[in-house]
Amino acid sequence: MIAAMCLFSCGDSREKLYIYNWTYYTPEEVIKGFEEKYNVKVIYDEFASNEEMFAKLKAGGSGYDITFPSADYVSIMIKEGMVEKIDKSQIPNFNNIDPELLNSIEYDKGCEYSVPYFKGASGVAVNKKFVKDYNRDMSVYLKPELKGRMTLLDDMREVMGFALKANGYSVNTINPAELETAKDLILKWRENILKFDAESFGKGFASGEFWVVQGYQESILLEMEESAKADVDFFIPEAGGPLYIDSMVILKDSKNKDLAHKFINYIHEPEAHAKFVDYFGFPSINVPARSIRTGKPVYTEDDLKNCELKLDLGENLELYNKIWEEIKVK
Repeated sequence: MIAAMCLFSCGDSREKLYIYNWTYYTPEEVIKGFEEKYNVKVIYDEFASNEEMFAKLKAGGSGYDITFPSADYVSIMIKEGMVEKIDKSQIPNFNNIDPELLNSIEYDKGCEYSVPYFKGASGVAVNKKFVKDYNRDMSVYLKPELKGRMTLLDDMREVMGFALKANGYSVNTINPAELETAKDLILKWRENILKFDAESFGKGFASGEFWVVQGYQESILLEMEESAKADVDFFIPEAGGPLYIDSMVILKDSKNKDLAHKFINYIHEPEAHAKFVDYFGFPSINVPARSIRTGKPVYTEDDLKNCELKLDLGENLELYNKIWEEIKVK
């Protein structure tokens, strides 16, 4: 992919920054603003999950300068020696980030290797045009009348995290009995879903193929006509779910480290970050951006109160991998 993009842009003499980011995750307006400010070209590639991103980079997918792992994968990538230390002298806008958020970070204390990009959570979207009677929690997945019209994320930590929280457990538990209970619940959900899907749930929901999806609100709402958004009920279950802090990291083999620092600093310019959160409907971790944004977030900090940050499970990740495999193959 990188080679093909290089060939495509070979006539462009501008300095280039290669970004590997989540699908839908940086507004084009923000990218263009950065390109114009520094007279550079951004080459943008996308992934659908932390696992996909990590596997590609570990398998030799090189050429990228910046990627956007969640907290648990920041820890993993630091341990694997995959990321460069951040030079904060090149990122004065780091001071715009909510200090309460920064003080809560344990996975990269002091943000030596990462700079927070966004804090949030996945949730559940229900199309009220087709679904009339439901509770705003994961019990919607137990409704047999919706069989074949629902999807769950193809993301182990997200799906298991919701099941664990629904049962009153931590999203980071390593208790085998608690994990088995979560597995049993997910298998009940699986009886009614069409598939596990981390890529097309937004398009499928917008088209009316899916009536209930677990996913990220931005991936859902950006696919929909404005007139149809009134039929969408997006919620984070009261029991909570996995919280994520996605961060910007500079990859060890980046060829454009100075430009990568400029991009990270640009993202936390208040005007740029306000455009970012307004476009996606996110709550803002950039304090000055809160007073200049023009839109309301789809969900608030209060909606996240029972959510819990996903942490690196270390060797205990195998417990989750084994259970996830059992869920997927049954």
